[in-house]
Amino acid sequence: MKVVLASHNQKKMVEMKAILSQMGVEVLSQAEVGMDLEPEETGTTFEENARIKAQAVMQATGLPAIADDSGLMVDALGGDPGVYSARYGGPGLDTGRWKLLLKNMAGESNRACKFVSVICCAFPDGGEVMARGECPGILAQGPSGDGGFGYDPIFYLPQLGKTMAQLTPAEKNQISHRARALAGFQKEWERQRHGTDQ
Repeated sequence: MKVVLASHNQKKMVEMKAILSQMGVEVLSQAEVGMDLEPEETGTTFEENARIKAQAVMQATGLPAIADDSGLMVDALGGDPGVYSARYGGPGLDTGRWKLLLKNMAGESNRACKFVSVICCAFPDGGEVMARGECPGILAQGPSGDGGFGYDPIFYLPQLGKTMAQLTPAEKNQISHRARALAGFQKEWERQRHGTDQ
């Protein structure tokens, strides 16, 4: 089975390939199929945005397409930045996004937060497989580690005593929100596409 990833994020591509290859799924980049789509994320939930991206790429390529919509939800901010995590603070911030978040959380004692990932695969036959994964954590006071991407340097995992950015790729693929979403996705995929109830 070949699926096209509805993302240009190379680090996301590496994570997806590492986990989906175990399911016998070959993940292709848009470049590999001659596409360059960036569907507008107009949804208000991770589920809506994942579906928008997967549907757009599936319709454009005629191949099954898989999309991930993910972000950081901070309790004290009412779940923000949420679906706007990648656009938090406006364009061109990059690492400035987590800096802005820490600034907005200055003096806040409730540091509870969670990473959320929703994965959706849209099929040309109209079928869809979707799953959600969450990874709870605590917003650190400052960054640690140089791995990962996005908000990983300030996402502290109390049970491991490390931030997400201090984990090896293998460690991250065991516990991350994307890994958990992919685990649920694998079960739903097998149930729908292969008729198993595991």
